[in-house]
Amino acid sequence: MFSGSIPALVTPFAADGRFDEGVYRDFIEWQIAEGSSALVPVGTTGEAATLSAEEHFYIVAVCVDQTKGRVPVIAGAGSNDTRVAIHNIAAAKAAGADAALMVPPYYNRPNQEGIFRHFEAVAGSCDLPIVLYNVPGRTVTDIAVETVARIAQELPSVVGIKDATGQLQRVSGQRAGAGAGFCQLSGNDETALAFNAMGGVGCISVTANVAPRLCAEFQAACAGGDYIGALALHDRLFALHLALFTDASPGPVKYAVTRMRPGFPEALRLPMMWPSAASRAAVDSAMAALSPRP
Repeated sequence: MFSGSIPALVTPFAADGRFDEGVYRDFIEWQIAEGSSALVPVGTTGEAATLSAEEHFYIVAVCVDQTKGRVPVIAGAGSNDTRVAIHNIAAAKAAGADAALMVPPYYNRPNQEGIFRHFEAVAGSCDLPIVLYNVPGRTVTDIAVETVARIAQELPSVVGIKDATGQLQRVSGQRAGAGAGFCQLSGNDETALAFNAMGGVGCISVTANVAPRLCAEFQAACAGGDYIGALALHDRLFALHLALFTDASPGPVKYAVTRMRPGFPEALRLPMMWPSAASRAAVDSAMAALSPRP
C-alpha cells in the first residue's frame, strides 16, 4: 500500500513558537517535486510530543490540503492511552489522512496481549488503515514479531509496519508471519538497503527531509532490483544518515534543512534544543559529501 521514500516531515516553527504554515506548505511542495512517495506529518521528527491536539491535527489537515491527493499522507496518531489513540485515529481520518502511523503504548509498558488489545480496540473504532510504528528505543515497549503476525492476521485494517528496531532479521520473521503483502517500511535510513534486500518496500525517513531526491532514487533502485546502483546511493548518503543523529533528533535534521533551504526557521520547541557545534560540523561535512564521487 505504501512504498518508496517517505519523509517523516519536520515541523517549522516561527521565532515566537507558532507553527509556520507557509513554510510547511512550501516544504511539502518541494518534497513532492523531489520524488517523495508519501508524507508523514507530526511524527517523532515532526515534534509531535510538543504539539497540542488542536495543533497536531491542524497540521495534518494542512498537509492533506497541500498534497491534494498527489501522494498519500500517513498521519502520526499514536498514544499510550487507548482512548486517546481512538480519538486520534478518528481525528486523523477527519483531517483527510490516508492512514495513521501508531506506536504501541509507551511508558505504560503493557505485555504483548495488552499491545494486541490496544490495536484491536483502535482498529475496531475506525476503518482508517494503520501502519504500526515499532521503535523500542523511544517507547520501551516492543511489538514482538509474533504479535506483529497476529495483528496482521486478525486486524485487516493494519496494513504495515515502520520497523525502527534495527534488528534486520525481523523483516524475514515478519514476512513469514504476516505474509508478503504486509507492508514493511524501514524506520532507520542507515540500514534501509539491507532492510529492502530482505523484503522491505521503503523507508519512513529522516534523511529525506534533507536529500529527498537522492532518497527517492535510492528507493527506486531497490524496487527495480538495481542493488549496485542502490549501494552507490547508500554510500553517498551514509554519512548524512549518521550525522542526523549526532545530537537529539530533530535538532540535527532541522539544522540540515536550514542549510538546504535558506529561510527555513531554526526554532525547536522545548525541551528540544539546537544541536551542538560538533553535531552541526558533522552535518556540514556529510552534506558536503553528497555530491557525486569522481
